[in-house]
Amino acid sequence: MRTKQPFQFLVLIVALALTLAACGSSSTDTTAASGSSDTTAASGSTDTTAASGTTDTTVHQDMASQVEVFSWWTGGGEAAGLEAMIKVFAAEYPNIEFVNSAVAGGAGTNARAVLASRLQANDPPDSWQGHAGQELIGTYVAADQIEPLNFLYDQEGWLDVMPETLIPLISKDGNIYSVPVNIHRSNVLWANPKVLADAGVEMPTTLDEFFTALDTLKASGMEAPLAMGEQWTSMHLFESIMLASMGPDGWEGLWNGSVAWDSPEVTQGLEDFAKILGYTNSDASALAWQDAGQLVLDGTAAFNIMGDWQEGFFREVGSVPGTDYVWAATPGTEGNFQFLSDSFVLAKNAPNRDAAVAWLTVAGSNAGQDAFNPVKGSIPARNDADRSLYGEYLLSAMDDWASNRVVGSLTHGVVANDSWKSEIDTAIGLFLLDRDVASFQTALVAAQEASG
Repeated sequence: MRTKQPFQFLVLIVALALTLAACGSSSTDTTAASGSSDTTAASGSTDTTAASGTTDTTVHQDMASQVEVFSWWTGGGEAAGLEAMIKVFAAEYPNIEFVNSAVAGGAGTNARAVLASRLQANDPPDSWQGHAGQELIGTYVAADQIEPLNFLYDQEGWLDVMPETLIPLISKDGNIYSVPVNIHRSNVLWANPKVLADAGVEMPTTLDEFFTALDTLKASGMEAPLAMGEQWTSMHLFESIMLASMGPDGWEGLWNGSVAWDSPEVTQGLEDFAKILGYTNSDASALAWQDAGQLVLDGTAAFNIMGDWQEGFFREVGSVPGTDYVWAATPGTEGNFQFLSDSFVLAKNAPNRDAAVAWLTVAGSNAGQDAFNPVKGSIPARNDADRSLYGEYLLSAMDDWASNRVVGSLTHGVVANDSWKSEIDTAIGLFLLDRDVASFQTALVAAQEASG
């Protein structure tokens, strides 16, 4: 929460009254923020005329306020990565207090519910985390809740270092609306190499090989060879299996309208998803994604399909890549990079706008991203990273991002806006209970129709 200072506010009101009396005018020198590079804006601090995008040392030293940043990074490598970037911010802007308003749970599901309530109440944080794609454009831009950031891209030269494939996903009508801090891959199969070796199982590359490996592991006495967590992780598994079953053209067709949700290829994908669920742990709903990853490290499970933030968790707990865990693209998806990107936005009427712009400047900087991503378990959005800072997995992810076909994630906001995704999530929740493929497909068709 922002600290209220009634006495200072009263002093400002008295000072303003005296100024107006002396000038004999009802106008002020402060103008509303518009997102352009030459606009001054009230920031919520005592200096209401600081330039919105200025990054010179004097401004860094003189700007004294706070910035409230809202995210869902509260555990594992996520929280550690955020703290690393906050340290860079604190070094560059020592007089700005960073208010970390992170909300835990559900890969952002809980946080976005809290955020929606705050936005509805006209109580926005200064900046918040949002996924590039329809979560950003179809939710916050559509509701006119965030400012364009073209001025910051021009000032910092970010169009020269941000991926061309990413800019359209954070833009509408020529305006750019967020600052991407990373690229994640969602279609990753994590495995315990000792468990596989003991069972005589190789890392699978196709869905059929995957099913065979899972059957072998079950036959060896492993009750649930595929670790899964709470419900959002089942949507994550769903998108990976659908990509494997339908291929990239089929997957993208679901979102651009060229493939019908009641088509036979969707039915096959849903049947594959139903089959894969049969190898998962019965206590999944009680586990966080880190807990599911820990089952693999402990050897209780052999596999987990999760985004590459899982590697951030593995490294944080001291596990060694290649020894304690190995990885590959989800079977059937080799050559495809199912991606998401975390980004930060600037709230319209941000209480501390100048401080928020300062935060975004660091979030988009080389120093900020190279501090954040090696710890978070992601690759930087910028294309000029210091590769020496990144481990074996992340270097392979950088190479795959540059060479693979890129398709979007459902779970993490790229292909569907929040309302459509919520309908799909409800359908998945029911399917986890009844495993009725026909009813599930009917619900997905209804979700698509409701989305417009």
